[in-house]
Amino acid sequence: MAEQGTGRGAGRPGRPRPEGLRAAPAGHSRLLGIGGYRPHRVVGNAELGRMIGHPEEWITRRSGIVERRFAGPEETLAVMGAAAAEKALARAGVRPAEIDLVLLASTSNMLMTPPTAVRIAHELGAHGATGIDLSAACAGFCHALALAADSIGSGSAGHVLVVGAERMTDIVDPTDDSMAFLFADGAGAAVVGPAERPGIGPVSRAANGRYFDSLRMSRGWDAYAGAPGTTERPWLRMDGRRVFRWAMEEVCPGARRALDGAGVAPAELDVFVPHQSNARMIDLMAERLGLGPDTAVSYDVARTGNTSSASVPLALEALLEAGATGPGDTALLAGFGAGLNYASQVVLLP
Repeated sequence: MAEQGTGRGAGRPGRPRPEGLRAAPAGHSRLLGIGGYRPHRVVGNAELGRMIGHPEEWITRRSGIVERRFAGPEETLAVMGAAAAEKALARAGVRPAEIDLVLLASTSNMLMTPPTAVRIAHELGAHGATGIDLSAACAGFCHALALAADSIGSGSAGHVLVVGAERMTDIVDPTDDSMAFLFADGAGAAVVGPAERPGIGPVSRAANGRYFDSLRMSRGWDAYAGAPGTTERPWLRMDGRRVFRWAMEEVCPGARRALDGAGVAPAELDVFVPHQSNARMIDLMAERLGLGPDTAVSYDVARTGNTSSASVPLALEALLEAGATGPGDTALLAGFGAGLNYASQVVLLP
């Protein structure tokens, strides 16, 4: 075993050493296009209520959700993600060949390898793009957006495609009357590209590992595979009260720091797009942030449900399509979920 400091080239007298590594000059980035995909099957509260044994009024009152989308067998994460990405690329006016990096945020991806992001890139025709999957639950899209901005700012990528895609119905117990009415399926995407001035503000992010078990899988797939004949597959479990308190105590201040970092006062904000968890939580977050009366707040959860990492881009697309916001508007994005972790940033809308 070689002694410390005696490896190849170590300590050679007179050997020239660079003072530092060459790096590209820092640049700016912004959103260029947003796209979404909502599965074909619409599931209303009456149908879902029969599955969990509660009337539709009970579901609406507790969540603010009226309907949601469930994916069919053919609507895989790759299919939905590519469809959302195609719309985002078309709206951005960016060709697939111009994409250098695809980031897929998903917490319901059953395929550990190869990265589904590579599959999406291939389906789109972005054949030279690198693809990376990341899992940060409902905060995934905002974390990935920050990574995209950093990649462009450092010069390591020219254009980045950020996708959030989920089949939450694969990991939520359909008989769990505390959760089954909340979660749904779908995909959203954003194209991020270079800009002359900042279009994506500094990310505010943190995690609180003390509450790690507040939103978790009931068991690992290794335990499921190691018990032949069992019918109890891994399901998502949540301590809703703990998650709610954490969001009020930590996510709201974190979102306020994102506003401060971008130099935008709450009263000046045009749009607030939080993770679409439930309507009551969105109400309280908007109130605690002290948003102005003219700030548009997304309630896409009412028609889409909680789609985890897909919820923020889907909500953005819905606002843009409805004409509730427009190019150049400032939008505060706030993703938060399992970990418990969050990420938030202010962006200029395309």
